Amino acid sequence: MDIPGLPARKGALKLLDAVLRRGETLDVAANAALLGVKGQADRALARALAGEALRWLTDLDAMIDSATRQVLPEDAKPRMVLRLMLAGWLRLETPPHAVIATGLELLSGGPRRLAHGVFSALLKREVKLPDYPTLPADVAARWGERAEAIAEGLGALPPLDLTLRDPSQTAGWAEKLGGVSLAPGHLRLPRGTAIENLEGFSEGAWWVQDLAASLPARLLGAGEGRRVLDLCAAPGGKTLQLAAASWQVTALDMSAKRLARMGENLQRVGLSADTVCADALHWQPDAPFDAVLLDAPCSATGTCRRHPDVLHRIGPRQIAELVELQAALLERAASWVKVGGRLVYAVCSLERAEGEEQAGKVGLTSDPVRAEELPAGIEPTPEGRVRTDPGMLAEHGGLDGFFVARWIKG
Repeated sequence: MDIPGLPARKGALKLLDAVLRRGETLDVAANAALLGVKGQADRALARALAGEALRWLTDLDAMIDSATRQVLPEDAKPRMVLRLMLAGWLRLETPPHAVIATGLELLSGGPRRLAHGVFSALLKREVKLPDYPTLPADVAARWGERAEAIAEGLGALPPLDLTLRDPSQTAGWAEKLGGVSLAPGHLRLPRGTAIENLEGFSEGAWWVQDLAASLPARLLGAGEGRRVLDLCAAPGGKTLQLAAASWQVTALDMSAKRLARMGENLQRVGLSADTVCADALHWQPDAPFDAVLLDAPCSATGTCRRHPDVLHRIGPRQIAELVELQAALLERAASWVKVGGRLVYAVCSLERAEGEEQAGKVGLTSDPVRAEELPAGIEPTPEGRVRTDPGMLAEHGGLDGFFVARWIKG
């Protein structure tokens, strides 16, 4: 007998397993985990269940542990299934009878009875989640004094941010789309907006880009025909910004597939850039650039609102490997800047090792960011750098975590 929603639960269980046991991202895991899940609605449900289970994992596990005599192993199948059952009930508001009908089908024998007993006990107690997720202890320790504010920012899913090709048209597009602008050239719309159906999509008036992700390119200002190198450029939001600001852009990335997608976006918005498919650690330009923007490969912990898997996949080993790569890229990027030119370094990470500590190693002259260069509500650090996190601009829907620093080559 076919049980409605069961394929989505099976897919969600595979996603959870791929993230927690194999360290895969949700996006990568989806290719295999959702092969047997037909229909967009069921695929979206599987992603939502797994995502909410990961977002609230610490709290869900505490509930499970409170209702068992012996602590279940972290990777025990009953624990995995209970995480999804509780996420469906407490986060997606699935009726308990439907949760039980679909959840227990993922188990058989003794584990099935165990899961049923635990869920029924928690249901009888009318348990509730806290106002915002509890971070894993090691993550909270790394993020320090901002950890609680960041956790508060994880409680709600992020809105949709757009970057406009022509910032002078911000007010007009805000009226047309019913959005709110937090900076020139930016619009914020409610989550769930169908992008392709919005006015301005087909004519390339805007592209999707989190407000925080737009800051690095903003800090290079108007290009006036000068040359800029956008390193690790795909999927291309910053390349589009730079081209729209009249920079002559060379966009380098080692992924041909991602560069092809960037080319499609450039065509849609009517902008141009020279694209280069190469490894920045081995490539060499013919001449230095007026500016270099390095949005370096990183842990992406700053995207935890959208990708809660990073809360559980990223640890000291992964961070250390990325720090080594970032340092090598920064050294090469700095060597490609003209005398008098600017270097901007950015990571969508909340880790000091990838941000503040990395920037401290750069031997160029600091070019401090000024408050008037940033959206209202975002202030530069005392060192003149930018640090954003999901706990900031909460009254407007928050933003991703980023670190940005800028230098001039003397």
